[in-house]
Amino acid sequence: MKIVCLGWGSLVWKSGELPVAGEWHHDGPALPIEFTRVSDGGELATAICLNAKPVPVLWATLATPSLNEACQALRKREGIPEERVDGVGSLHITPQTTGVLADWARQRGIDALIWTALPARIDSIEGKTPTVEAAIAYLQGLTGEEREHAKRYIQQVPEQIATLYRREISSTLGW
Repeated sequence: MKIVCLGWGSLVWKSGELPVAGEWHHDGPALPIEFTRVSDGGELATAICLNAKPVPVLWATLATPSLNEACQALRKREGIPEERVDGVGSLHITPQTTGVLADWARQRGIDALIWTALPARIDSIEGKTPTVEAAIAYLQGLTGEEREHAKRYIQQVPEQIATLYRREISSTLGW
C-alpha cells in the first residue's frame, strides 16, 4: 500500500519521527493553505484555511504498512493527543473515491493520503482565523528568541507556499 503524507510547513524540513521514505516532492495537489495557526512554539504556522487561495503543497511517501499506522505516526510527530478527534486528515483511495485529491493520487498510484488537519488558532481560540492584519500584529508583538523562531519558521516554509499572508508579512516585516 502506497501511503503519502501531504505537507506545507515544518514537516517538510523537520519530519522527526514521521517515517518518510525518500524526498519531499513539490508537485502536490493545490490546497487552501495560509499562515493562520499560532503554534505551541509561538510561530504563526501554516494550516488549511478554506477561504485561502489554493497553493501546490508537497508530498512524501511514508514507510508504513497501514493507513492507521501512518495516521498514528503523524499524530505523534505533531503532538496531537489520542483523545483529540481532529488533527489528522486521511483519505483512502478506492474506485468510488471522487474529487481533486483522489484524482491526483490515482495519477501517481497512491492508495492513501494523510495530512495535518489542525485548525487556525489565535488568541488561544481553536478555529479562530486571524485576519492578515491580526497575523502581522501578532508577529510584531513577539520579541527575542520567540520572534526569531517565528521568523525562521516563515523563512523555511517552501517558497511554493506563496500565500497572501506570506506576501504581506514579507512586505511589512521583511521576512
